[in-house]
Amino acid sequence: MDKTLSRDGTSIAYRRQGDGPPVVLVGGALSTAADEAPLAALLAPRFTVVTYDRRGRGASGDGGPYTVRREIEDLAAVAARAGGSVSLFGMLSGGALALEAHAAGLAVDLLAVYEPPYVQGAGNLLHASRRTALLHRLLGKGDRAGAVELHLSGAGVPRETIAHLRRSARWPDLVAMAHTLAYDDALLGGGAVPAERFSSLTARTLVVTGGFSTPQAHGTTLALAAAIPRARHRTLTGQTSELAPQVVAPVLTEFFGRAPSLRTAS
Repeated sequence: MDKTLSRDGTSIAYRRQGDGPPVVLVGGALSTAADEAPLAALLAPRFTVVTYDRRGRGASGDGGPYTVRREIEDLAAVAARAGGSVSLFGMLSGGALALEAHAAGLAVDLLAVYEPPYVQGAGNLLHASRRTALLHRLLGKGDRAGAVELHLSGAGVPRETIAHLRRSARWPDLVAMAHTLAYDDALLGGGAVPAERFSSLTARTLVVTGGFSTPQAHGTTLALAAAIPRARHRTLTGQTSELAPQVVAPVLTEFFGRAPSLRTAS
């Protein structure tokens, strides 16, 4: 992987492939560039696709203390390597980062997000606040495995699947990234859709959810799309939070094919 320096000097590892208008994939919690590789390969025939290890993950550094601003600067550094004004696709909490980056001034041609994990309703917001407090308690006492389990269970991963993961070769890598769960939590603020801040977004935006996702995810993505001036909502039949690359790739290819740089080149 290549590396670039964020504004605070933190080394951010990235990989680029393909040829065409630049698209940056922004992964969600506990993910690295390797997790985005299957989707990147499907998009590479039409785009220059950049994947990267977010701060504290994989081959990237982790200069502290963490702030959302620093993660935005990381993404800006990667975007600069990709070619300046880019299109973004953010998965889950990566979608929240992509939205926050554009709200902070990052030049974006087109923006697509899949189920940023905001919540709606007083009860859900209270639950999110309690999970945040528990996450920080677990990390504070060094229970990194417990923090990973908390995240996975909150994401709807069945208990038996978590038990299988604990016995897998991937588990040590997940535990090594456990502290970054606090970063994703900070990205979401209190958990509610920041409608006022996102009302300033100018990029044409696609907000996507899965047809088999929870009613909460569906309702939240609808609320998010309503808050963004140039957004539309789309539901992908049969999909959950475990989005299949072969399902979303044609959707993104069509959407990102509208980028000004692609229209100019064609």
